[in-house]
Amino acid sequence: MKIGIISDTHVKKDIQSFANLLDTCFKEVDLIIHAGDYINADVIKLLKDYTNFIGVWGNVDESEVKGLVNEKEIISIKDYRIGVFHGHGTSSSTLDRAYEKFKEDEVDIIVFGHSHQPLVKTKNGILIINPGSLTSRRRERWFSYIILELNEQSIDLGFRFFS
Repeated sequence: MKIGIISDTHVKKDIQSFANLLDTCFKEVDLIIHAGDYINADVIKLLKDYTNFIGVWGNVDESEVKGLVNEKEIISIKDYRIGVFHGHGTSSSTLDRAYEKFKEDEVDIIVFGHSHQPLVKTKNGILIINPGSLTSRRRERWFSYIILELNEQSIDLGFRFFS
């Protein structure tokens, strides 16, 4: 299964530009995971119409978005359990907050966002990934997202960067 992973899109009005990015980046994915901070509920509607979609809300998302997605999700794909959480909060680092959110859940992979900084790391046998941002790079040099491919015996993960 091929999964596109994004976060922190912060789309305010230009939904068509975002739709164009979907066509450019995610034509061949089976699922898109979004780790929060959409800002615009229309992004969720577009993602649901585009392909299979799982998402969580982030700290800048308002009630309309929070009514469409949860704060935390755990999904099972093949033999993998994937936890999704934006990463917001005030204690410790963003990565540690994401890890702590799933400490009791026996997940194999954690997807988080919030920092806009791409990251791949393992912690206590859990693969932890942050795709950065497809549309709001902040202090990063490039926009970024992840293509994750889950196979029976392996996980293939690739960052995609563009300016």
